Amino acid sequence: MFITKKNSVAQVLIALLAVLCVIPAWSQEKPDLETISRIRYEGFRDSKVMDFATGLMDLIGERLTGSPNMKRANEWTRDQLTAMGLSNAHLESWGPFGRGWANQYVNVRMTSPDLAPLIAYAEAWTPGTNGPIQGRCMRVAIEDKKDFDKYKGKLAGMILIFGPDAEVKPITEAPFKRLSDDDLARIGEYQIPSEHPPFRLAEFLKRQQFIKELNQFFADEKVLAVIDHSRGTAGGGTVFVQSGGSYKQGETATVPKITIASEPWTRIARLLQQKKDVTLEANVANTFYDDDAMQYDTIAEIPGADKKDEVVMLGAHLDSWHAGTGATDNGAGTIVMMEAVRILKALDIKPRRTIRIGLWSGEEQGLLGSQGYVQQHFGSRPPMDDPLMKGMPTLLRREAGPVSVKPEQAKVSAYFNVDNGTGKIRGIYLQENAAVAPIFEAWMRPFKDLGMTTLTMRNTGGTDHLSFDAVGIPGFQFIQDPIEYETRTHHSNMDLYDRLQPDDLKQIAVIVASFVYDAATRDQMLPRKPIEKPLPKEPEKKEEQ
Repeated sequence: MFITKKNSVAQVLIALLAVLCVIPAWSQEKPDLETISRIRYEGFRDSKVMDFATGLMDLIGERLTGSPNMKRANEWTRDQLTAMGLSNAHLESWGPFGRGWANQYVNVRMTSPDLAPLIAYAEAWTPGTNGPIQGRCMRVAIEDKKDFDKYKGKLAGMILIFGPDAEVKPITEAPFKRLSDDDLARIGEYQIPSEHPPFRLAEFLKRQQFIKELNQFFADEKVLAVIDHSRGTAGGGTVFVQSGGSYKQGETATVPKITIASEPWTRIARLLQQKKDVTLEANVANTFYDDDAMQYDTIAEIPGADKKDEVVMLGAHLDSWHAGTGATDNGAGTIVMMEAVRILKALDIKPRRTIRIGLWSGEEQGLLGSQGYVQQHFGSRPPMDDPLMKGMPTLLRREAGPVSVKPEQAKVSAYFNVDNGTGKIRGIYLQENAAVAPIFEAWMRPFKDLGMTTLTMRNTGGTDHLSFDAVGIPGFQFIQDPIEYETRTHHSNMDLYDRLQPDDLKQIAVIVASFVYDAATRDQMLPRKPIEKPLPKEPEKKEEQ
């Protein structure tokens, strides 16, 4: 049968009514099914999400915070949002951040006892080789400062094969995964928080300090270059690579650092263990940028009507690591948020509240872009005297004191975030906000046929909704199918356009557009939970002798 747009929308509406008939009587939420059906039709029949993917991932590429590509991405997203018809599209600064960095060229090969090219990537914020270098390899394992004496005076002019032993194993489980009903049931079970949260800030800061001292040790010993291996056991040419030095002014590493695939790394390590001479040749060109210490977020709005002074926000981080093009982390989140607001504008929807999109930089360095925006507009905890704590997000500064909020904080109903790869939405984390559960239950029901079925009281971390949650704004992250996120793409050289799942991205954009629309049109703002109280300051511990 020939399906016209008119009767197709009617069919979707009938289907949604069938789903909604099972909503419990106690639910006070009444989703606008006609508008939701229009959102579904626009998002599934006239999607532009993969057009955005081409522009961001293929034309711009990697988007390391501080790099020229990051600025290009800021400007491109601003211009795209303007072209859609959003208002007040602009770049908003935060910082100062530190040094920009970009890699232009990497070529590494073994020259003895065999000629062999290596799959290699420069580590961010490390210098290049200033032309081709060649040197003998030496296996080095340094766990803490106590190991420095073991190697002092022995490393000059050497290329270090560095890090713990790499282990490569066969892939016995499929790297691709969708969440099963059992998986969703487990996610839906609330876990009572322990007295000792899993993230140990003191240990993290101690590790960061050790990395600075290690880089200085390599420089003092006149090391030629440092070769690390990719994380994980799967191998297969996937290289997970991040930074090898600090982006902060005055803390720049001075020795080139390179990550190579695990298989060639283990080959070199075995040869060295057998007392064979191994030489490598490397040519790495990296550039530091110091022209602008500030970084930028992209902001734009759909103006509201009778409640225009109140705001519903949606966002995702725009920055990425540099080995791939940041497709699943987090180009996917960026393009679905752009598609969500495009859908709402294409339908000429007039929200009661203002809808504001934020595309953040600096997430990979610690939620810095969203933290800067939240601190400027909504509130923060006091700064801390410890220089290691400078720039730490509000959520990690509970010892500093109570949150001071600004007037704008009271006007934000909610913030919705996407940053779990390319997989479709299966539910939403409530961040222990029990009052929103019946509301989201009603909003979720029109998407049961698309696989969104799970609410969980659990908190989830690691991304930008935490910046909002930390100052008392309801901030939410969606539950998504993993696909290949941890096994293949997350911070890897394989995080490319081809790993994106178009139908999943369309589903995400439709659901986000609907949730944002629901939040922007309901009579009341979404309920809030209490802001976390400050933690008592820990007593200072004496250094072990």
